[in-house]
Amino acid sequence: MLIAEDEASIVMSLEFLFGRAGYEVFTAVNGAQALALAEARTPDLIVLDIMLPVVDGFAVCRAIRANPALAATRILMLTARGREHEAARGLALGANAYMTKPFGTRELMNAVEELLKNS
Repeated sequence: MLIAEDEASIVMSLEFLFGRAGYEVFTAVNGAQALALAEARTPDLIVLDIMLPVVDGFAVCRAIRANPALAATRILMLTARGREHEAARGLALGANAYMTKPFGTRELMNAVEELLKNS
């Protein structure tokens, strides 16, 4: 699982949460790093923030979906941007789910499990 998030406190929380659940976790702090790691590691799931430095989450999502080697990778956009048009844009670009911050850990884990169950 790849976490693409630039806020250190959120990265630490997600690493702990997913690690405790048994997932192998690696992290990226900007969009360019997320793309490079996704290509190198082919994760089952990317938890993707929209507001990333260097390359934003929308562009990362678009690039992941354009790469046939990453076609099976699930994308969960997890962001503070909660406007309806932003969610619609993320889903139109190929995200499998869209969740806003703040989020409940049970809600997040349920979404992750559902995405991975269908992959």
